[in-house]
Amino acid sequence: MSRRAVVLGATGLVGGLLLNRLLQRDEWQQITVLGRRPPELTHPKIRFVQANFDQMEDYLAEFSVDDVFCCLGTTLRQAGSKEAFIRVDLDYCVAAAEQAKSGGATRFIMVSAVNANPRALAFYARTKGLAEQQIIDKKIPLTFFMQPSLLKGARNEFRFGEQFGLKAMGVLMPLVNWTKADWLPVEAQTVADAMVAAALSDAAAGVYRLRYAKLQKYAQQLR
Repeated sequence: MSRRAVVLGATGLVGGLLLNRLLQRDEWQQITVLGRRPPELTHPKIRFVQANFDQMEDYLAEFSVDDVFCCLGTTLRQAGSKEAFIRVDLDYCVAAAEQAKSGGATRFIMVSAVNANPRALAFYARTKGLAEQQIIDKKIPLTFFMQPSLLKGARNEFRFGEQFGLKAMGVLMPLVNWTKADWLPVEAQTVADAMVAAALSDAAAGVYRLRYAKLQKYAQQLR
């Protein structure tokens, strides 16, 4: 197989791991990284395009690929306002899906959240849910939403809420790990591996949401 992919958010936790995993696979001959700054990884397969996501339509040609992986995401604290958060976690993701559809991509695989719900009262969950809803409306043949709870992994930036949640869950894990509940923390590498496995799967056209147990199941296919 000789496939091409676009990765958005390659400098983040999941995005960096995803990029590394894609580079290890023979199925992809070229991986275009769209972003403000280049990834830490260097490789002959990587093609970096410095991008302004406020003008996503300018990069339509870059989306003439097989697979689009969207790992964009921020926190309200980092964004500085709800409007800025919406711009990253909703507007940019939906714009990427629109370009993917126009460019002819057949797979759109995105990191979302376990509590994504367009009708949720909580701002974060509602924003993620609205992003999913609007991306589904683009009708890309195969759409996967990775829906992890808290992510485990070494980030470049400190996220207080995430770290607090992970410590709290560390106390509860021995009691509840056997349940495989959707809200259990997930290794970032597992999410990245599941994204690659989803792209390689023979799933029928449609929309798929992967939470804790399914993320583990898909990721296991690469190990």
